Amino acid sequence: MISIKTMRAYYSESIQSFLNSSPESVLGILSRQHSISDLDILQRNAWHEQICILQDQLKPLGEGWIAFEFSIPRMGKRVDNIIVYKGIIFVIEFKVGTPKYEAHSQDQVIDYALDLKNFHEGSHSAKIIPILLATEASSSPTQLSWDSDGIAEVVRCNKHNLATVIANITKQTPPQRELNGTHWASTSYKPTPTIIEAAQALYQDHNVQEISRSEGGAQNLSITGEYLSRVIEKAKIENHKAICFVTGVPGAGKTLAGLNLATLRARSHEEEHAVFLSGNGPLVEVLREALARDSKDQGRAKSKCEALREVKSFVQNIHHFRDEYVDERLVPIEKVVVFDEAQRAWDEPHVSKFMKERKGIANFGKSEPEFLVSVMDRHDDWCVIVCLVGGGQEINSGEAGLSEWFKALGKSFPDWKVYTSPILENGDYQWDGNLGDYLKGMDVTQAEELHLAVSVRSYRAERVSEFVGAIIDGDIERARTLYETFKDQYPIHITRDINEAREWLRSKARGTERYGLVASSGAYRLKPDGLNVKEKLQAPIWFLNGKDDVRSSYYLEDVATEFDVQGLELDWVGVCWDADFRFGENDWSFHQFRGTHWQNVKSLTDRRYIANAYRVLLTRARQGMV
Repeated sequence: MISIKTMRAYYSESIQSFLNSSPESVLGILSRQHSISDLDILQRNAWHEQICILQDQLKPLGEGWIAFEFSIPRMGKRVDNIIVYKGIIFVIEFKVGTPKYEAHSQDQVIDYALDLKNFHEGSHSAKIIPILLATEASSSPTQLSWDSDGIAEVVRCNKHNLATVIANITKQTPPQRELNGTHWASTSYKPTPTIIEAAQALYQDHNVQEISRSEGGAQNLSITGEYLSRVIEKAKIENHKAICFVTGVPGAGKTLAGLNLATLRARSHEEEHAVFLSGNGPLVEVLREALARDSKDQGRAKSKCEALREVKSFVQNIHHFRDEYVDERLVPIEKVVVFDEAQRAWDEPHVSKFMKERKGIANFGKSEPEFLVSVMDRHDDWCVIVCLVGGGQEINSGEAGLSEWFKALGKSFPDWKVYTSPILENGDYQWDGNLGDYLKGMDVTQAEELHLAVSVRSYRAERVSEFVGAIIDGDIERARTLYETFKDQYPIHITRDINEAREWLRSKARGTERYGLVASSGAYRLKPDGLNVKEKLQAPIWFLNGKDDVRSSYYLEDVATEFDVQGLELDWVGVCWDADFRFGENDWSFHQFRGTHWQNVKSLTDRRYIANAYRVLLTRARQGMV
């Protein structure tokens, strides 16, 4: 049998070898590859029936290749079976004992097919047939219908007619280039997971190489992680304190880099109590809920409550962390902390006002960056802070940008070692001054490894973030030139009809590809179209619940703002554009709705917030937008 490391399957063989093997020998191989503690009698029986059905149904083929439990790391799941026959890839989802072709099962097998088509090199140009095999269901006509990317719509069959279905499909499909199953399976797999999928995979002990890709000039996430780990080890050995600034364009994988570091350190260096902190409330809520649900579903936790308790120590809200250490006598147990979206930390007036009104502390006198560094500085020996920074991502009043971090370091923590990416001098990352002015006399190291240069969120078109930047800058010619480079891979549709937009989104998505409507928090006059940005969104439900829940993004009723979606993404996005951000003769104008009419926005800071809100909204879609 081909090694599992090469094939990523519990069992893989030529169909002829499979047919010549006893069901017990195949079952034995599957059982040995599976975690013994997790293998129950139901799984064993299901495998046995599956083997017997396939050995009966595949006899007429005589050739081809078969795999059981083929790994899809991005989704943290395994395909029941894959058959490679006459150059066609058949992806089979078995439902043993099931008398119906259920919608969620059809979505599941379509998801597997899409994952292979998009991320598995050997599948890019191949025809893929997703098959739902419900063993006890009635026969269903085989009507082959293809999408433009070479994936067929789901074919349905039962335990008696799989051979007939495969024969009919091969007759209806033009001859394909022969595929060697062993070679096909061993070709590279370069996925681009959503941040939710990535967090789940990392939490399940997958490594970042399994769930990330490195083409397109992007700094490989593992290289960034290795550099940060070297900084941590150096700080431990030399007993000093260090702070690292990791930059990246929207969607470049900054949050993934931070989660990867936190999981690696938590797994192999428990005494460091590494933690991932974010001031992005919806992101924290969504990640916690996703990890807890997954932990419960995978049997790693006995209950949802137990799962939530576990993940809360790994993913925390930065404001709760801050509030816990207001008492200056307390020293944090965490030696490694990752601050996501560090540019959104509060400035001194904002923190002081909060502390006075909410905590009863007068004259607080520190910005959030200064206070957070001071908390970690309480360690007598060593510690490391990792700040993840997005350019042009400040979207709320009181968000300090990077300047506040550098002011705090230069003024109060001159002994800390500072590691930055060279890109920090870029205007998108710093509102005022020069890095050298703030950090004069400090030990500063610049490293290319700390910048993630290319967006990998929109895996169909890596230049989408550049295109959006040109749009926000009002650079029409550059936007037009960039659009030409990706328009065939990443559709952008424009309409003034909200119902047409909804229909477009539904028509584009397949399987469980997620779609939803987003709008600026200042888009008050979308209300006549039934879109109320002032209504509070339940982010975990909107991002995680299924098509049967009216509160989920799928229903296209509740609209998410930039505050709800920053750091997260969907496959297909409807950007609902209001009159707060308008293009006139040659440039943008900025407006806010007050009372009964729109007013001009004169403050440069408030204008930046509006522009950045649309920058966030326009970079949420992985596959296309309307």
